[in-house]
Amino acid sequence: MSLSAQSHGLWARTAPPAPALDALAGEASADVAIIGAGYTGLSAALHLAEGGARVVVLEAEEPGFGGSGRNVGLVNAGMWVMPDDLPGVLGSEHGERLLRCLGNAPSLVFELIEKHAIACEPVRAGTLHCAVGEEGLAELALRERQWRSRGADVRLLDARQTEEKVGSAAYPGSLLDMRAGTIQPLAYARGLAAAAIAAGAAIHDRSPVLSAEDTGAGWRLRTPSGSLTAKWVVVAGNAYVHGPWSQARRQLVQLPYFNLATAPLPEDVRAGILPERQGAWDTRAVLSSFRMDAAGRLVFGSVGALRAGGARVHAAWAKRALKRLFPQLPPAEFETGWYGMIGMTADNLPRFHRFGRNVIGFCGYNGRGIGTGTAFGKILSGLVLGEADTVLPLPESAVAPRRFSRPLSAFYEAGAQATHLTSDRF
Repeated sequence: MSLSAQSHGLWARTAPPAPALDALAGEASADVAIIGAGYTGLSAALHLAEGGARVVVLEAEEPGFGGSGRNVGLVNAGMWVMPDDLPGVLGSEHGERLLRCLGNAPSLVFELIEKHAIACEPVRAGTLHCAVGEEGLAELALRERQWRSRGADVRLLDARQTEEKVGSAAYPGSLLDMRAGTIQPLAYARGLAAAAIAAGAAIHDRSPVLSAEDTGAGWRLRTPSGSLTAKWVVVAGNAYVHGPWSQARRQLVQLPYFNLATAPLPEDVRAGILPERQGAWDTRAVLSSFRMDAAGRLVFGSVGALRAGGARVHAAWAKRALKRLFPQLPPAEFETGWYGMIGMTADNLPRFHRFGRNVIGFCGYNGRGIGTGTAFGKILSGLVLGEADTVLPLPESAVAPRRFSRPLSAFYEAGAQATHLTSDRF
């Protein structure tokens, strides 16, 4: 099976091939069953296999099918919530733990890329959070002070410095976070899968979990063509989880996010846009993001779904917005476009759940899946292996389906389409 340009766009076109996999067939057993082959599941599989556990990953489609293969590729630190607000929401102990965990998450991503020689176009030059107006600049100044008080390598740039980094005079300032960077996200997922297999894990694609039974001695998971018995189960589907523990997904609002990629830009134009190859996004409520890939394609994205009328509306808006941001660009023609779903919680913070006896998982990454999923996968492996130094960055919480999650998802999709229909016209 191969992901298509329609579902995964540029990333499907440029990622190295996925490892050759088969669907689960017949009876199998393991110490740990992992449901989902995204960043969390693959990181957990890799670290568990390296720790000596027998691991089997069950993936309904193929590695990187969900958000792990569709996102922008920004490896960011932290969450949307202001750093000083986290202790008030989670308590001082867990709040500071989560800040340390996610502040260090990009380092873990780039360490794994180097250790396992993952070919995913890694660039660790930082990311730029670009201010829209004075209100956006004030928000970034506050975020800088709060992160710097914790020793983070972040710096508020003025308008001139931002123009030098971005290649656009549209922003009065930006926050440069040197902990962060960019990757080819689907290539990273496939590289994690290959590393996990090399460490001894088994991964089965086309193997959705249809049912789960607690046998007392372990869990029996059934797929269309086989069954797997394991003592532990890690639920790692986030916004794309289905099957026995799909209640985790029902506590999330599905926020669509699309990306459009140009053809490779001419060398002289490419040199003036993000010359140091930071990834960037802005402070708008309906935000925009942009970055370059290794071949010099400009990847531009925002909230919205490329389906029905949205495909035309969002593409037309993107052309207008790029003309405003980068007048030096030739008329924007997009080679590929794709979109996926971000799982948003009510407070924009992730959750840790114990779904049953020896069944654990995280969900609700709120658009920060690369570093968060990689770090949380390692934490889950430590919990299963009983490693003494494993510390949970979140309190355990009950699964609570979110009221009106489907209407809210439809509202956000329609709202983004309405915003893009009218904006950047003048």
